[in-house]
Amino acid sequence: MNELNLFSRHLEVFELASPSHGSIDSKFRFIILAARRTRQLQGGSRPMLTSQSKKFTTIAREEVAAGLVKFEIPEVVKPPKKRGAK
Repeated sequence: MNELNLFSRHLEVFELASPSHGSIDSKFRFIILAARRTRQLQGGSRPMLTSQSKKFTTIAREEVAAGLVKFEIPEVVKPPKKRGAK
């Protein structure tokens, strides 16, 4: 696979993970999810889809792009303001 095809393939995965295609709201979140899923695959977890690739990173990216990796965004709770504070 030449560099141009490899680059195009990566762009396709990012386009699939855009906010219009699911609940992934940023490329950063996509990368973090794929990295965590890669660790799970390296630890022995079974892939959730059939991939042409044998590389865990590629499989993880494909799974995240397909919406198979579930995640939660924790709600940020602000601490209450102290009385008398400026």
